[in-house]
Amino acid sequence: MANVAFIGLGNMGGPMATNLIDAGHSVTVFDLSQAALDQLQEAGASVAATAAEAAREVDYVISMLPAGKHVAGVYMGAEGLLAQLDSSTTILDCSTIDAATARQVGEAAAELGLGFMDSPVSGGVAAAAGGTLAFMCGGAAATFEKAKLILVDMGVNIFHAGPAGAGQVAKGCNNMLLAVHMIGTCEALEMGARNGLDPKVLSEIMLASSGRNWSLEVYNPYPGVMESAPASNDYKPGFMVDLMLKDLGLAMEIAEQSDVDNPMGRLARELYSQHQEAGNGRMDFSSILQKLQG
Repeated sequence: MANVAFIGLGNMGGPMATNLIDAGHSVTVFDLSQAALDQLQEAGASVAATAAEAAREVDYVISMLPAGKHVAGVYMGAEGLLAQLDSSTTILDCSTIDAATARQVGEAAAELGLGFMDSPVSGGVAAAAGGTLAFMCGGAAATFEKAKLILVDMGVNIFHAGPAGAGQVAKGCNNMLLAVHMIGTCEALEMGARNGLDPKVLSEIMLASSGRNWSLEVYNPYPGVMESAPASNDYKPGFMVDLMLKDLGLAMEIAEQSDVDNPMGRLARELYSQHQEAGNGRMDFSSILQKLQG
């Protein structure tokens, strides 16, 4: 079992840290929310007053933060964690951020002899709670081998995407495609429903045909078709429109930096932006069906 510092206890980080505790690891946590700290303390974690205190003499530092500026603020600079850790510590940043910042932090860590991986996740809150996340890791192969030893207690699919920043690129590609096929799935189901088809029957037809995709199989966006999906619970809880729009913005940054023309990705971003502006930012992203319904 390992000594772990976990920094960032939001909707994803809290359940992830809890799973590490349940797996028998010694976990010290830090967050700006006292309520989040109290909840993890009840689950068996030790609470630190600062990120630096949490990361003292641990085997792993894991962070789950809102944006690149927060990751850079925690790790970079004279007061950042990179300047305070030694080479025995493996650093895993599970935040979804821009690839440029991930590369910057990863390269700075390498210069100091520290093992760092950007390790964004896929699967949402339910997978975080269930310990079934997918991790997309960017960094050195040796660091990845160490990372797997701890990530296996929070997820089931753990991939080495490539060097520093590659995890963020993989996440951007995945979530852009997720947005595109969710919108396409909603369009198809609504078209069928308006022509008298039962959305559940149409879903079964498409699942057995060439239109099969994850949104149909696991996360059906039409209310009443799949009891476990957010669509059947007023589109909550789940992966918020706000977060999907954030990820689509990051994907567009990757596309622009690599001179890739992705019209489907741009259209998905525009549609989700309109849906957010209509006051639906905190609804699950499958609620884009409602926009298509008018």
